Amino acid sequence: MQTRFILINTSHAGNVGAAARAMKTMGFADLVLVAPRWANVLNREETIQRASGALDVLKNARIVATLDEALDGMTHLCATAMTPRDFGPPTVTPREHFESLIKKELLTHTQRGLEADLAYKSDELQKLPETAQVSVVAPERGMGFLFGCERFGMRNEDVYRCHVALSIPSDPQFGSLNLGAAVQVIAYEWRLALGAFAVQAATVEPVLADAAQVAGLLAHLEQSLQAIGFLDPLAPKKLMPRLNQLFNRAGVTQEEVHILRGIAKAILQNAAQPGALAPATACVQG
Repeated sequence: MQTRFILINTSHAGNVGAAARAMKTMGFADLVLVAPRWANVLNREETIQRASGALDVLKNARIVATLDEALDGMTHLCATAMTPRDFGPPTVTPREHFESLIKKELLTHTQRGLEADLAYKSDELQKLPETAQVSVVAPERGMGFLFGCERFGMRNEDVYRCHVALSIPSDPQFGSLNLGAAVQVIAYEWRLALGAFAVQAATVEPVLADAAQVAGLLAHLEQSLQAIGFLDPLAPKKLMPRLNQLFNRAGVTQEEVHILRGIAKAILQNAAQPGALAPATACVQG
């Protein structure tokens, strides 16, 4: 579904850049400005700085003189209005409205698919040329999000043209939300409804140590513990099996094995130096 963000009479250049950045982070790129304060707003320094790299969104953005031009191709219009109105479209939260839209869309596609399948199987349709057969693809629809100017919001006549007024839940005592922040919230909620992006891991997935590596670690630790007198080789009992179980529960990684073996190596080197402390008389026996 085509998605368009429409900013009406925007007065602060930085908000245009912030809106472009918010859109790009959620995978949207269709930005239209209706009669902004600055004719060159897309090229102003503050706009570019606040866009923070979303220059492709700014480059492809359009400036139009009227709202009618901005709404070309849009079939579902969402106003963003914090102030309730006595008359006009229903006011709902973004998430509530988007969930209902998606459910309705899925139901419509299912019904069309069933109807097309039944029609395709009929004898009459089989006799028609291929170009005349029923299509199961739903026509492209356009979703338009309208944002008013920073000081006064949206005009009543513009809100009345919309199917719904979206209200972002906020503290009743302080509902003031920056334009760029409002675009970010709406873009996030809409992306969530369409299918959110997968979370990208910030670090490389750790590689678990295999049984041979754990066994090598245990052998190395056993030598170092004997060298400092912590383990009695004549009566080791269950110390090493317990350490083995500890490492298995912990799910040690290859990097962690390297660290522990480095500690064991340092212990052995220190114990072998002249003048090193004699092994302790009391040994742990598991």
